[in-house]
Amino acid sequence: MKAGYISIIGEPNVGKSTLLNRLLGTKLSIVSSKPQTTRNRILGILTEDDFQCAFLDTPGIINPEYELQRMMVEQIKIAIEHTNVIIWMTDPWFKPEKFPQNYLKNKKTKPILCVINKIDLIPKTELLPLVDTLKNFDVKEIVPISALTGDGIEELKRLIFNYLPEGPFLYPEENISDSPERFFVAELIREKIFELFKKEIPYATCVVIEEFKERGKGKDYIRVILYVEKESQKGILIGKNGEALKRIGEASRKEIENFLGREVYLDLWVKVKEKWRKDRKFLKDVGY
Repeated sequence: MKAGYISIIGEPNVGKSTLLNRLLGTKLSIVSSKPQTTRNRILGILTEDDFQCAFLDTPGIINPEYELQRMMVEQIKIAIEHTNVIIWMTDPWFKPEKFPQNYLKNKKTKPILCVINKIDLIPKTELLPLVDTLKNFDVKEIVPISALTGDGIEELKRLIFNYLPEGPFLYPEENISDSPERFFVAELIREKIFELFKKEIPYATCVVIEEFKERGKGKDYIRVILYVEKESQKGILIGKNGEALKRIGEASRKEIENFLGREVYLDLWVKVKEKWRKDRKFLKDVGY
């Protein structure tokens, strides 16, 4: 038996969350075309035959500008420190100066697998020069894939299994994560906000599950607070006659019911918490 932790790191929008979902064969991590969607370190567990992979999906590598982003960067560093294998993910438009040296220096004892995602978007003739460039970096393997189509995923899994240390499974075989249901409910709501709103609104919104009541009969009750930083943002989230908030609720409820496998009553409220992204105590209190 072999088991271990595998961190997935890379710049925003290279497809880390899409890769995690593809490896697991189920949607666990939310995805968006907008960068910096992932805020937390998310654990996804893949168990196949005698192998168990505990994948850590991490926020995108950025230069932090405020407290929330600094805490996101901390999540990346923690994941790397507590991992057996590192997947460094990039895309076909990689530039040598983008190599995350500050994160991977002194990590030579841990195998680094370089994954080139989105190969479905370029001609194969452009792939070879990129692979030659990436050979200049201290990586064990270079694996071209498309997380969207699944191309190269089985080869990537085979390589990951090779580098796992021997040992017993870390989690029960039936588990796919260690996070509670309420965490994923909040993430699914946040995903819909990223889909439905533009510019600053998705980044200025914090989703907090205030109450989660499972009922033996009838729908589960979920009370949710959407925190924003300004009154104007609150008005946008609610919309005229509450129409925008209703859209969020309808879209989120369908995803949540599909994820939980049962009906829910979703009770959404919007509140203003000025400068919450810079408030470390608030961020800690709500789970960051």
